[in-house]
Amino acid sequence: MDTRDTSPASCAQSDAFLLDLTSGLNARPRSIPPKYFYDAAGSALFDHICALPEYYPTRTEVGILECHATEMAGLMGNDIDLLEFGAGSLRKVRLLLQGFRQHNCACRYVPIDISGEHLTSAARQLSADFPALRVRPVVCDYTTLAKLPDAERPTQRRIGFFPGSTIGNMHPTEAQAFLSRAASLLSGGGLLIGVDLVKSPALLHAAYNDAQGVTAAFNLNLLARANRELDADFDLAGFAHHALYQPVLQRIEMHLVSKRRQRVTIGDAQYMFEEGESIHTENSYKFTMDGFRQLATRAGFVPEATWLDARRSFSVHWLAAP
Repeated sequence: MDTRDTSPASCAQSDAFLLDLTSGLNARPRSIPPKYFYDAAGSALFDHICALPEYYPTRTEVGILECHATEMAGLMGNDIDLLEFGAGSLRKVRLLLQGFRQHNCACRYVPIDISGEHLTSAARQLSADFPALRVRPVVCDYTTLAKLPDAERPTQRRIGFFPGSTIGNMHPTEAQAFLSRAASLLSGGGLLIGVDLVKSPALLHAAYNDAQGVTAAFNLNLLARANRELDADFDLAGFAHHALYQPVLQRIEMHLVSKRRQRVTIGDAQYMFEEGESIHTENSYKFTMDGFRQLATRAGFVPEATWLDARRSFSVHWLAAP
């Protein structure tokens, strides 16, 4: 029995994946957009990464939210439309929602994510845990979102939530464009955003090259997904995960490196890889406090409150959108 999803939305996503994959493999250096990490399998692997001892960003940001969520919620006001970009497992927003409870704040929650199966499951569980919360999941690529879902009432303030330092996965010009678009879409409200900070290269290297190999599996799942969805024949044993820190660019780079000379077929097209040739799959830029505030200001936000952990390794910013 063929159990593949052939709905128009699914077919459109596969077409976009195929176009982006083939364009990236035809380019030099080769690359695959990181948004394709997050199918159901990739999302589950990322949730596993977040629990690893080496991976500091999640537990550090969660700690900041646990300490300050009530204060953060108080800055956002009452009767809000809360939109989470790249919602994932919805773990962190629970802390913010508990802060809203402390203020008796009326709220509708709109999680936006490209992985429909993962989002639907997480949203269903959130609704069960917060029965009074109005939840409206939206399956789409938030990086290309041009219009927000209609608010329930004209008086609702639009508040964005963008945790995880996902802004660091964007090239600086893309980050500027995303924040500028967000400032326009959230006008009259604001954005709560997590931002990873520059730190010791040793800590960064350990975080992206974990001892259990979960990050390697997450990276290789891109190729497995292409095999599942696009009739590709990547040999996963023929590629190796490689992550390194580029101090001048202040970014982690993730690559998949070909272990040998090999040919890959995707549909009717063939691609030759030489030994040592890589596919660049992700960047994770790290910021200084002043550098991020300047970026947000250029995008049209007004930086207001900032919260840090004790080691000043991660930051959460409240940006007002005039």
